Amino acid sequence: MMTLSQMAVDILTTSDPHQKVLKSHEYSEKWFNSKVKNELIKIGSAIPPKQPSRPIKPVLLSPRDMPKRKTGNEKGRIALIHAIAHIELNAVDLHWDIIARFSHIKMPNGFYDDWVKAAQEESKHFSLLCNRLESMGSFYGELPAHAGMWSSAEETSEDFLGRLAIVPMVLEARGLDVTPGMIKLFKNINDMETVNTLETIYSEEVGHVAFGSKWFHFLCGRHDKDPKKMFHELVEKYFKSNLKPPFNDEKRAEAGIPLDFYWPIAVG
Repeated sequence: MMTLSQMAVDILTTSDPHQKVLKSHEYSEKWFNSKVKNELIKIGSAIPPKQPSRPIKPVLLSPRDMPKRKTGNEKGRIALIHAIAHIELNAVDLHWDIIARFSHIKMPNGFYDDWVKAAQEESKHFSLLCNRLESMGSFYGELPAHAGMWSSAEETSEDFLGRLAIVPMVLEARGLDVTPGMIKLFKNINDMETVNTLETIYSEEVGHVAFGSKWFHFLCGRHDKDPKKMFHELVEKYFKSNLKPPFNDEKRAEAGIPLDFYWPIAVG
């Protein structure tokens, strides 16, 4: 029986995106079924790659070289869905990576439950978005994608608190800010299939941000650190951009991120 860390590394080193999400679903089911049977899979240890394996396509471009999207036409909306699919695929890897990369740090089993569940849901999101692309005559990989999605993971690869602060509590929290606008865009053209997909993603991403906040606070408590002060220090250290409003205060609060975590360091 593979350990959970070995499963995570197997997913991270699988380049084909569809095989990656199939393995993600398979290993998630094995993990949760082992709990039901009271035969818990060992966490173990395994060395994750610096970067996850990627297919030849999509071509990855630096942010400045990415084509501008105009969502007033179908081509632009396809590009938007493609970009979201790329984010979700990276999220699959991010959630498995946090399991393997920090497996040397003893954590409660609930930590692993949360990130396996998050990875399972991100896998579902990617598949839903791929289905939408295919129904619109496109596919994941047809368009270029953002090359910088993994940079935050690399920069926090040796900082457990930093990873929790930046990935779920900054990057995924930003998704809570912008997704309502995307839902409105597709509602306005009566594309209810995309609306339903985005609403599923929106509702479940709240939980992923909440997992980040929960375990960030847990580790701060373990090390007797002030969570708000620590969050501000880590954002300043690792986040290369600025936290900019508008913020979805209601959903951020629901996910366990108080206003005084981000408003005092917001710019603009």
